[in-house]
Amino acid sequence: MSARVPKSHQDLVSDDKPILAVLATIMPDGSPQVTPVWFDLEGDLFRVNTARGRVKDENMTERPSVALTMVDPDDPYRYLAVRGQVVDQSEEGAREHINDLCFKYRGHRNYPVRPGETRVIYRIRPTRVFGKA
Repeated sequence: MSARVPKSHQDLVSDDKPILAVLATIMPDGSPQVTPVWFDLEGDLFRVNTARGRVKDENMTERPSVALTMVDPDDPYRYLAVRGQVVDQSEEGAREHINDLCFKYRGHRNYPVRPGETRVIYRIRPTRVFGKA
């Protein structure tokens, strides 16, 4: 069962207000690894996009427990915290997805993919969502 984003914090996940998420993954030794990421929603699932071979890619593949935090740029004491599980990863449509995210965050669809880079979409089912006002 997915936890849902409260109505009071829907603006922090809206395409109308492109806010970076901070993604926390778990390293092989159990320590946290944190990266700012672009994200969007697909129904109740959060989606992030990365390249194969990056640390977050390896961490999410091996250890699917993750956390995301979005901080309101207008009020840094207001945030949305999400804990969840990676439930799917797919290379299919990942190039188009990163271009869509580029449009959301940069206003154009020309994300500079490096030669030989393979993009992957990770889908995260939230298990706990907490909004701080």
